[in-house]
Amino acid sequence: MATTPAPPQAPPKPTWDPRRPQPVFPWLRPTIRIRLTLLYGGMFLIAGILLLSIIYLLAAQAISTGNQPSFKIVSGSNIKVSSDNCTAITGTSNVPIPDFNAVIAQCVDHQRQAALDNLLSRSLLALLGLAVIAFAFGYAMAGRVLSPLGRITRTARAVAGSDLSRRIELDGPDDELKELADTFDDMLERLQRAFTAQQRFVGNASHELRTPLAINRTLLEVHLSDPGAPMELQQLGKTLLATNERSEQLVEGLLLLARSDNQIIERKPVDLAEVASQAVDQVHAEAEAKGVAIRGQRKPAVVQGNGVLLERIALNLLQNAVRYNVPEDGWVEVSTEIQHGQAVLSVANTGPVVPAYEIDNLFEPFRRLRTERTGSDKGVGLGLSIVRSVARAHGGHIAAQPREGGGLVMRVTLPV
Repeated sequence: MATTPAPPQAPPKPTWDPRRPQPVFPWLRPTIRIRLTLLYGGMFLIAGILLLSIIYLLAAQAISTGNQPSFKIVSGSNIKVSSDNCTAITGTSNVPIPDFNAVIAQCVDHQRQAALDNLLSRSLLALLGLAVIAFAFGYAMAGRVLSPLGRITRTARAVAGSDLSRRIELDGPDDELKELADTFDDMLERLQRAFTAQQRFVGNASHELRTPLAINRTLLEVHLSDPGAPMELQQLGKTLLATNERSEQLVEGLLLLARSDNQIIERKPVDLAEVASQAVDQVHAEAEAKGVAIRGQRKPAVVQGNGVLLERIALNLLQNAVRYNVPEDGWVEVSTEIQHGQAVLSVANTGPVVPAYEIDNLFEPFRRLRTERTGSDKGVGLGLSIVRSVARAHGGHIAAQPREGGGLVMRVTLPV
């Protein structure tokens, strides 16, 4: 398994998975709506505090005229004063006038302070109530303003599930959000046309490419069945038949790769253990011919998907593991199990040492390890590309690791 030097690989692109689990407390997420609510409410609260401070200072300045009251008793005798709020001057008589004026000044200051405290407490209560109303109003308004973004998000999630017929069709004023929605609708329209053209091409190519190859194979087989044909023509026929078979494999692989690039819409329960067992049965004869032992424990691992495509995953991995193995005493270990709530199909094999930097190249179409792009009798170079494409279509992924001592460990992880 060798390959020509591969060009430098670009860093992997981040992918968005619409099936990712939602947080346990979604209301704790710092969403735009929450941030806008905090912004609106916070601005109102700060403005209210400033307004309350100004009113308090102005009120304190308005009712304050110094430490002495605006009146005082100059002269008199037998003065009696009664007050419900200032008991210090109630029933006073025969008190020196300066002392009596000091008591009155003290009572007036107390009344001023009580009035300011009452104003402050009532204002704070009013501000608190208005702040609650402001936050609730801000939350509602933020939700109304951001509702078009919610429609865009829901449409994007539906499109991620291969429903390209969905459109936002946002109504309302011609603002930035409507412009964004219209742009997104135009993009979806172009994508739908492109995918429709791709599906039409795959359908046409399936007929136009398979038919002549099938006719060629039939003609060659008829020619080879003639016992009177010269040996040279028989050898040429066998060579052409092998070339034709390779072309058929290439066409089938390309068509399968094109079909499996999309999400799987119709899903049924499929047991990976059963799929792996069927794949083992199909490659058993080839493995015996090459002296490769197949082993492994296959536990039930049921997933939702397409059984034919999932069987293709197991079959391609097994064929690669058998064909790219050591000449003697080789083995392939196939196992299925449930790990951390996900179904895992693992295929490990002995074989030549694989450098870690070559792993990513194996999943590219027409890439083989240390072999030419053409002229190999081990396949057409699409097996692992198809495996990765089918795994992604099922919401999963495949990872490869070099084995110590040679060979690879392939792990396909699928959601249950």
